[in-house]
Amino acid sequence: MASLWFERAWIGNGWARDVRLRIAEGRIAAIETGVAAEAEDARHRVALPGLCNVHSHGFQRGMAGLSERRSRPDDNFWSWREIMYRFLDRLTPEDVAAITAQAYAEMLETGFTRVGEFHYLHHDPAGGRYADPAEMAGAIAQARAATGIGLTLLPVFYAHGNFGAAPPSSGQRRFLSDVDGFAMLLDAARSKLEGDANIGVAPHSLRAVAPDELAALLEMSPTGPVHIHAAEQVKEVADCVEWSGARPVEWLIDHAGVDERWCLIHSTHLAAHEVPRLAASGAVAGLCPVTEANLGDGIFPAVDYLAAGGRFGVGTDSNILVDAAQELRALEYSQRLAQRARALLAGEASPFVGANLFARALEGGAQALGVAAGLAVGHAADIVSLNLDHPSFAGADDATLLDRWIFAARAGAIDGVWRAGVQCVAQGRHVDAEAIGSAYRSCIARLLA
Repeated sequence: MASLWFERAWIGNGWARDVRLRIAEGRIAAIETGVAAEAEDARHRVALPGLCNVHSHGFQRGMAGLSERRSRPDDNFWSWREIMYRFLDRLTPEDVAAITAQAYAEMLETGFTRVGEFHYLHHDPAGGRYADPAEMAGAIAQARAATGIGLTLLPVFYAHGNFGAAPPSSGQRRFLSDVDGFAMLLDAARSKLEGDANIGVAPHSLRAVAPDELAALLEMSPTGPVHIHAAEQVKEVADCVEWSGARPVEWLIDHAGVDERWCLIHSTHLAAHEVPRLAASGAVAGLCPVTEANLGDGIFPAVDYLAAGGRFGVGTDSNILVDAAQELRALEYSQRLAQRARALLAGEASPFVGANLFARALEGGAQALGVAAGLAVGHAADIVSLNLDHPSFAGADDATLLDRWIFAARAGAIDGVWRAGVQCVAQGRHVDAEAIGSAYRSCIARLLA
């Protein structure tokens, strides 16, 4: 049994002092507070529970920074999507493993200890099924093994190009499945999982999945997480209304049995009447503020949603920039820009924005990925330590420590990360950063040659 001792640790929703965490078989076996450090303890300053990244497309890390050139006067999400299709046309399973490992190492270095991989790149470049239908899921599993991150695999069902079962485009050929083929893929993907990895299903969106197919997917996975893109784009909402007479989130709540195991990704364009309905459903809104800003998606109505009791988690989506604190910061700043006010995502019971954002993202993210949240006996030993020698923490007290990390710190604020009790980040870097980075650089150089 290993033991870690911290000057303070985030236990429940607040700080405890002089804390020893005893770790056995990857889980927290005991928590002692108000105790002096002992000779066998590894001593650190501040312990936070690791966050869950609720939404990632790992392979898109390889195109970060490659789509910032204006390509046409109406450049938007849909033109960006065409660039993404061209990039993924080149990728082999080995490429996906190398690129995704780089993304996962960066997630760990910035405080994410588990990722929900919204995995839709299933087939070979011609759109044919690999001999192993879960070949690409195996590449995701390799990236998990290379980095040590916790994994919730979310195989994506994608059958159509738009609402009403419209034919898919050629750029979508590597994603496509019918119900029977997806059932085979899902079973094969389960065999790739090790340790405490778990699996759910991800109907891509209502534009890509017909209602009967959605019902079949829910039968395939009656207990695991269910993730779906919803209301990310204004055009998507308009197309959904034309198809069904209802907006995407509205349709899902009315027809799909949305509950606590669902995560609706983005939900950017909610009508006022949808906000309390989504909050009351118990589902998690999967917010990706950095990607949503990069793609020009819009701003999620977080102030009204949290006031209605809504739950949220954060994700890195396109992995244009991988940083847990930056996602939380961008969420608050988007609300300030929209409402021209400050400290909006706090409350009477939790007046400090950073602590409120962190606590809510911790709970909502864990719910979305189907795992337990926080540092508690029996939970996975997923621990992030802050470097109190970082200038941003000078003079920090308990009340402002999370504000300083989320709003004022840059690289170097995190010094150590343990995933399932194994240290995978030390002195701010992943312990295998050199090998992972070398493989990534070689892969990208070849792809872009």
